[in-house]
Amino acid sequence: MGVDYGALAPLFIILGVACVSVLVEAFVPLAQRARVQLVLTLAAIAVALVVVIVRATSGVPATIVLAGSLSVDSVSLFLWGTLLALAIPSVLMIADRSVEAGGAFVADPEALAEAQERAGARTPVTVGAGGAGGSGSDGAGRAGSSRGSATPPPEMHTEVFPFVLFALGGMLAFCAANDLLTMFVALEVLSLPLYLLCGLARRRRVLSQESAVKYFLLGAFASAFFLYGVALLYGYAGSVRLSDIAAAAAGSLRSDSLLYGGLALLVVGLMFKASVGPFHTWTPDVYQGAPTPVTAFMAACTKVAAFGAILRVFFVAFGPTALEWRGVLWAVAIASMVIGTVLGLTQTDLKRMVAYSSVAHAGFLLIGCLAITPAGLSGTLFYLLAYGFTTIAILGLISLVRSGDGEANHLSAYAGLATRSPVVAAALSFCLLALAGVPLTSGFTAKFAVFSAGLGDGEAPLVIVGLVCSAIAAFFYLRVIVMMYFSPPAPDGPSVSLPGPLTTVSITLGVVVTLLLGVVPTAALDWAAAARFLG
Repeated sequence: MGVDYGALAPLFIILGVACVSVLVEAFVPLAQRARVQLVLTLAAIAVALVVVIVRATSGVPATIVLAGSLSVDSVSLFLWGTLLALAIPSVLMIADRSVEAGGAFVADPEALAEAQERAGARTPVTVGAGGAGGSGSDGAGRAGSSRGSATPPPEMHTEVFPFVLFALGGMLAFCAANDLLTMFVALEVLSLPLYLLCGLARRRRVLSQESAVKYFLLGAFASAFFLYGVALLYGYAGSVRLSDIAAAAAGSLRSDSLLYGGLALLVVGLMFKASVGPFHTWTPDVYQGAPTPVTAFMAACTKVAAFGAILRVFFVAFGPTALEWRGVLWAVAIASMVIGTVLGLTQTDLKRMVAYSSVAHAGFLLIGCLAITPAGLSGTLFYLLAYGFTTIAILGLISLVRSGDGEANHLSAYAGLATRSPVVAAALSFCLLALAGVPLTSGFTAKFAVFSAGLGDGEAPLVIVGLVCSAIAAFFYLRVIVMMYFSPPAPDGPSVSLPGPLTTVSITLGVVVTLLLGVVPTAALDWAAAARFLG
């Protein structure tokens, strides 16, 4: 019987074009490289997304391919569609060069000197309709040699495009992996490009490179935990395939020590990648230090891939033993919600606030994961879609508020923002209210779906904690809105850069989807409700 390799067409397209984009870096002239890479990347994502939609709507049966290593079922197709849809606005933000002259990424990765960086930070930057640039800054945090003369914007760091495609390919494989070794390989494929992307910020290079090193070191520890858990589970079941582990757990006479020890170590690796507290320690520093477009890509797409893998592990491999391990993960979910909410209240940097918000939302997502019911699965899938678009829009809007040394992320910079830019303030307020779960936004629909699934599966105490944390977390979202509308603007406060077409499309897409999923969510909810795993 033949193998349906057409089921893997989206994955082949993304990884194949990633390899082509590496050749573009080698052979296409520098002047045309950025445009070629952008067109190539967007075309690959768009074609892959069309293939996913066609397969999802054509009624083709689910299948397991590549010697049982990847499962292309309705859950995989929903996650793939979500990842590819979120990748489009992320790539648009990455490619934009209007907000930051030359783009958000440094043109010369070796250009770093503390004294020069501080000198560049003191150089005034003029922010206006044409974007962010500096008459005396070279855009990489260093003082320019001719302060009075206009200099052309520096070239864009185009290596980011193959990095993004390889990371996206790893994410597609990660959430569709049908065995733990494939899942581990996909985890490394998606992680290594992200480590590099986090250290390529044009501004605040030391902070960016520190975040990249921290992410790499902690990610290496998490990968080691994951791999050791795979070894223990193989010792228990004699296989790394998820369905074989489930069969062994349901009827094996072996000691359960290997089973639960392996699950514990596996969960550590998965929770790290999903930014679930208390395995979240990398998240605030990396979100703050990474270039904002990379932060948006990670906050949206990485969370989708990580929770896709968590759902597959919980539902397919450990569903039969849910009663034994669910209590421990209740504690993890509560810890994540409480940590994200409490520490989010203390933040004055907006990117760090978004990071702790993601930790709290990871706890909400775990409520759906722990339900182990069709309602829990569909609610979690819808939540991932809604949260991704809202977060991309928020980070895109944050990137527009700028001072002389780059983004102005301190909360005080947003005082009176509604006076300076009513449109940006209104869009940011709407997205923050969506994260808070206000009705007529995607956040309300998503939380309602997840909490309803939790209540239906007897998780009332967990849902109560989630509701309380949601109410408390609304404070730090509303604090930003109050600052924007009810605080007087500082005379020397930051400017709001007019975004270019790419960032405008990215932000508009995020805001529109956030509104549509709150007002008319039926289509997305129905697609999520029809999703089922193929073990």
